[in-house]
Amino acid sequence: MVRIKRLIQTLTVVLLLAACASGPGYDTRQVSLATTPRSAIDELEAVRGLKVLWGGVILNTSNMASVTRLEILAYPLDGQQLPQRDREPLGRFLLEHQGFLEPATYAEGRLITTVGTVVSSARGQVGELDYIYPVIEASELHLWPRDSDYTTPSNVHFGIGIGIGL
Repeated sequence: MVRIKRLIQTLTVVLLLAACASGPGYDTRQVSLATTPRSAIDELEAVRGLKVLWGGVILNTSNMASVTRLEILAYPLDGQQLPQRDREPLGRFLLEHQGFLEPATYAEGRLITTVGTVVSSARGQVGELDYIYPVIEASELHLWPRDSDYTTPSNVHFGIGIGIGL
């Protein structure tokens, strides 16, 4: 009886730890966490070459000869580095990734988190407005699953049951 009780306790702890698994877990020791896309444009020369951890919603994906460029609307990140779409946006940025990324996978509306280096700026348009984007060269990407709930904090749910149908 003691063995069964201990086994149940161990399984419960393992399941609870699995339920609390976090996001991609980037090493942020060399990353400028205070720099946002909006502030990067304001002080581009000072932040050029800086590593940043940014995330947001993909607005557009363009494949070129050797690089894929994503236009992203940035949002603050939570403790798991998941973009918080229920918060105020932090500006837009362009992410350049060496090689091909499938546009159907890296599609409009998907959430992404990236670590990259600020390399330059680029001019573009948002509607009829001229816009200056910071451009980062991505070193790490994390594309979030489509079916996750991004707008509300997640609650831990735990249940054990046996379904019997007749």
